[in-house]
Amino acid sequence: MYLMFIVFYVSSSDFRRQARCAAQTVVCWSSVFQLNKQRPALAAWWVMEIDGRDFLKTPSVKTVRFGGSVAETLEKHKHGDSSDYELLKHQLVDPEIKDAQIINWLQEFRSSVTHLTKDHEQLIYTILRLPWLGRSQAVVDEYLAFLGNLVSAQTVYLCACLNMVVSHFTPNLPRNFDHCHQALQLIIRYECYVHNLLRITVYVPSIRRDLLELIIGKLLKLDVNASRTHIEEAEENRVQTQKAEEQTEECLFDMDEDVSADEPTRTTVMAHPVAERLDTLMAVLMAYIKDVCYVDGSFHAERTKELYRDLLTVFDKLILPTHASCHVQYTLFYLCSFKPALAEAFLDHLWKILQNPSLPAVLRQAAAGYLGSFLARAKFIPLSTVRACLDLLSSWIHQYIYSQDSCGKQVCCDVSLHGPFYTSCQAVFYTIIFRHRALLEANMKKGLEYLQSLNLEQVVMCQLNPLRVCLPSITNMFAAITRKYQVVFCYTIIERNNRCVLPVVRSSAGGDCVTTNTNPLDSFFPFDPYLLKRYTHCLIYFHLFWFTYSAGSKEDEDDFLCGETPQAEGIVGLTPNSYDSNFHSPSSLGSPPNTLQRPF
Repeated sequence: MYLMFIVFYVSSSDFRRQARCAAQTVVCWSSVFQLNKQRPALAAWWVMEIDGRDFLKTPSVKTVRFGGSVAETLEKHKHGDSSDYELLKHQLVDPEIKDAQIINWLQEFRSSVTHLTKDHEQLIYTILRLPWLGRSQAVVDEYLAFLGNLVSAQTVYLCACLNMVVSHFTPNLPRNFDHCHQALQLIIRYECYVHNLLRITVYVPSIRRDLLELIIGKLLKLDVNASRTHIEEAEENRVQTQKAEEQTEECLFDMDEDVSADEPTRTTVMAHPVAERLDTLMAVLMAYIKDVCYVDGSFHAERTKELYRDLLTVFDKLILPTHASCHVQYTLFYLCSFKPALAEAFLDHLWKILQNPSLPAVLRQAAAGYLGSFLARAKFIPLSTVRACLDLLSSWIHQYIYSQDSCGKQVCCDVSLHGPFYTSCQAVFYTIIFRHRALLEANMKKGLEYLQSLNLEQVVMCQLNPLRVCLPSITNMFAAITRKYQVVFCYTIIERNNRCVLPVVRSSAGGDCVTTNTNPLDSFFPFDPYLLKRYTHCLIYFHLFWFTYSAGSKEDEDDFLCGETPQAEGIVGLTPNSYDSNFHSPSSLGSPPNTLQRPF
């Protein structure tokens, strides 16, 4: 087994010596080439890199590398060859690593940052443990540039980067502190970036729509990568971890005062790293919306209309076609809460999309989902508007049923053919679940007459059978409510549907497969509760939630599913002016509060 050491040394003191060294190097490379042809198993060389610098004027530099480039190593690892990958991690933890080596690696990592996904978690943690503090300024600058690229392209590593930076706050080395704060400012700068993009729209309003499209497009990417389930799991895991730590720790001193002081900070930070970043940026965007619409505390109608048009255009282009976004759509929810006319305009826009047969079915179904969720969840929508929308929806549903019955063909329960119809039915059921108390509490007799006028019995008993494809929890809740008030009796149909669940045969490239699907309707409720923490205290005033009836009520326990009954109407009359004054800043248009601003 042969081991070759090739060291290339450059000194500017003696030209002859340089020429002799160069000649020797050529001979060495020739020998290596011949040896490599004879020994193909020889895998590791020590290589000197000049990287395009002037040959004669370059100072003495020694750089030792094993294996290929970072891009090649990642590609080989992707295809199952991890030898160079493990070698790379081993070299990164070398205690004698040189500044030039760190710089070269960081430059390569920056160029490959889009490939450093969650699969390379161990490699990233190895990079984050590199001893970058206390080294040359070139290393610090390159490391900070890498951090900026990493948290921008791979937000999953945001918490790890922040933990690494904060861990260097001790011991007491002021120079290290300066570099750590530079890193934190770099990460925070993305919040400032969005803020300053929004400020541009103040003096160049002609490009506001394009900038909103750019910002909301980026936020949607974060939103769909932080699902509701993942956010809730992360929060639950953190709560369980904190409880375990509290049980195992022994408190030697009375720290009640310190704990209470730290509690707001702990509870306003999202456990999910992508959700934390989304939360910060959504707060900036919401504050911007407030500052545009309210000038010195007074509502500005014309500016609000212009902003509404811009946001509605972005909604049609980006938000409506995006499935399973959880939070970005609340920009329009919040804007519509300022005036009832805005909410009515938004509902009218959704209604036009739903009933337009020339649009793709997927957009019409999404519009129906937004329509039902908005009617059900938005407290600021007047009851008269809710009735008007239910009238429109039920009338369209009955016309659709009539057209199918009169076509002379056998009607079957098929979501692919009747998707907008089923989504519209679910929107009606969902709205009645949340709003039935408000419809009945003022005048029970008139309220029941109104519900009966919707002719819901014909809807649930038609051959299209909407109860079979709607979300089971919605179906069961609607059945419980309508039975309680003797409006519709759905349980016979539900039981028949449960007995008649037949396998579905699907054809694919690999052949036919048989599956059983009891809920083929792809249900989406865009205005389910807002989970991000920095803004939920404002939206809670405009949002209807589920709540649980007391367990002692036998009638309620019989009529409603435990934990799934809708909340009664709550506070409705609050305006944006009643919010926390620290949340918005009319003078600075969307800037974070002064306590959160940092120089950049």
